[in-house]
Amino acid sequence: MNPVLIVGCGYTGSRVAARLLEEGVEVHATSRDPSRLRELAMLGARVSRLDLTGAGAIREWVNEVPRGAAVLLSVPTLRLDDRIFDPTPRLVEALDDRPSRVVYLSTTGVYGPAHAVDESTPVDPLTERQRLRVAAEEAVAAGPWPSLILRPAAIYGPGRGIHRAMKEGRHKLLGEGGNYVSRIHVDDLAWHSAAALASKLQGAYPVADEEPCTSREIAEFCAGLMHLPMPESVSVEEVDETRRSDRRVDGSAIREKLEIDLLYPSYRVGIRAAILSE
Repeated sequence: MNPVLIVGCGYTGSRVAARLLEEGVEVHATSRDPSRLRELAMLGARVSRLDLTGAGAIREWVNEVPRGAAVLLSVPTLRLDDRIFDPTPRLVEALDDRPSRVVYLSTTGVYGPAHAVDESTPVDPLTERQRLRVAAEEAVAAGPWPSLILRPAAIYGPGRGIHRAMKEGRHKLLGEGGNYVSRIHVDDLAWHSAAALASKLQGAYPVADEEPCTSREIAEFCAGLMHLPMPESVSVEEVDETRRSDRRVDGSAIREKLEIDLLYPSYRVGIRAAILSE
């Protein structure tokens, strides 16, 4: 496999890097704080610092990108001063024709108000963050390389997710908790990402496990599992826009095309595993 460059090697990217390193792949990884990637560096990854808020820094850094590398863009929207900013189009422009392939981790947020999502569902962004994500997807798809866009549902795993938020007293239910949410365990998303980098598949696909559920159902599951009280209910204005969705996501198409069997097909299995690993 060609060398792999992971731009934004955070919660998901670091797991992709570890998987690829185990397979003997040459991995280059970036972070705003390379000290967070010490373990990957010890495993053999070539780690560099990248400030995604500065165009000049990106132009200087891109000279270090190996030509022909497969690139995983795992970069979220950022808050810069008083505005939301997505560095992905700027990265795409700087990378030019260096990559042999680009895989971009987007979000199911691009589907906007859609209640049922599969590989045929069109994007319909409503918020500024969602519109920026769609623009980032379009920049990737227009690049001079074959590309694949993965749109993960809510990502959870060790140290992250509703179980952690409830344990720390941060989780609130949206109303009565009747809104549906789909999820994907971080290790399963890493598997999707690694397989996507090695494949020739193109297009855009949602990524999710096999059991969407209501916010109340998963809160009740976590409360029973960890012997915690149920979280309080709040109005829609009191939760972040990323938690206001009511969406069931079918991720079976990309699993079939990449020939993936989920390690954690349900939150019931994935949350138990996450708690044990913590």
